[in-house]
Amino acid sequence: MHKPQGYPDVSAYLIVPDAAAVLDFCAAAFNADRLRVIARDGGGILHAECRIGDSVVMMGEMPDGPDAHLHLYLADAEAAFDRAVAAGAEIVQPMQSQDDGDLRGGVRDTSGTTWWIARQEEA
Repeated sequence: MHKPQGYPDVSAYLIVPDAAAVLDFCAAAFNADRLRVIARDGGGILHAECRIGDSVVMMGEMPDGPDAHLHLYLADAEAAFDRAVAAGAEIVQPMQSQDDGDLRGGVRDTSGTTWWIARQEEA
């Protein structure tokens, strides 16, 4: 098999300053399941993965990594948004109806990743 069982063909890969903090945030905000965590010789995390719904988010550590943005469609986007804020995220955009038919808001976690949390609104 060309990939681990249950993994999608495409996964987001984040470069973050603190992968452990991002894993904890994902668990608290999005009920993510931690998958693999590979430690770096001398401390820190070389590579880590978590599952959010049917997707896998991968990450590695770099102190000054680039800004990253992820978009999530979740059945209870409002609750996930509230959990993200409770887990320490800064509100970038409050949850609001968008022209594309989504209810969407954005939060930035303590590692600098922006998470756009959305669901389709009823027609």
